[in-house]
Amino acid sequence: MPLAKRKVQSGLIKAGAGLRSAHFPVLLRRPRTAVSWFEALSENYMDSHGRPREVLKAIRRDYPVALHGVSLSIGGVEGPRPGYLESLKRLISEVEPFLVTDHLCFTGAHAKNIHDLLPLPYTEEAVRTVVRNVNRVQEHLARPIGLENVSSYLTYRDSEMKEEEFLVEIARRSGCKILLDVNNVFVSATNHGFKAEDYLDAIPSEFIAQLHLGGYSDMGDFLFDTHSKAPTDPVWELYRRVIRRVPEVPVLIEWDEDVPAWNVLENEVKKAIRLAEANLAVA
Repeated sequence: MPLAKRKVQSGLIKAGAGLRSAHFPVLLRRPRTAVSWFEALSENYMDSHGRPREVLKAIRRDYPVALHGVSLSIGGVEGPRPGYLESLKRLISEVEPFLVTDHLCFTGAHAKNIHDLLPLPYTEEAVRTVVRNVNRVQEHLARPIGLENVSSYLTYRDSEMKEEEFLVEIARRSGCKILLDVNNVFVSATNHGFKAEDYLDAIPSEFIAQLHLGGYSDMGDFLFDTHSKAPTDPVWELYRRVIRRVPEVPVLIEWDEDVPAWNVLENEVKKAIRLAEANLAVA
């Protein structure tokens, strides 16, 4: 399915926004907007058949939609929790998203979800576990998925490779795609002392299916990925670096906490388009 159902912006850049309930009243009025697609949080709609589900279906009639999950626990040795994939598959059938994604992490054990995105050790054993789970998920859903790099605040002594190598190896072996979160790369690079540019340059363009941009909070000793602000200047600079390689890849402004007025979010989407087009003009 093509990404664009209607022409809402010129050029190659396909910029979207997270679908948040605070913006439902505005969006249901079908405004003219620079936003060309929306990303919906899977768990908010999987088992809901009330107003949120009806709004999602209404948005889907006008825009392409991607589904983004936070509870797949693709890195857990037990794999996805019982019933989770069936609920997700039903939502996919109804919404027909152009992309389904989740996070490269684990979120609990023994069928319990602790609602946190816990990082994995970057080992060969963990690669095999994730690839096995990805293969199971992709077979069940009958489609490839995308995995997002998470922001992290600790590392494992047992890690055998860099995070970017871990991510690429999983994509290479499983056939899944990468949702490259530029803000998360910057947060983790700052917290752990590596170069964000090296990380981004190590991700082959053909594996990148989507980009995320968001804001973090500076806690003094570390950066915390809160999604509560607009992207910062360093994140925009990294975005310029990546989008030059993959101008056709859809990019999302992710804003989950302290959600602003619609026009504020839309202005960040417009900035993503403007910066990318300026980059392409001089490339």
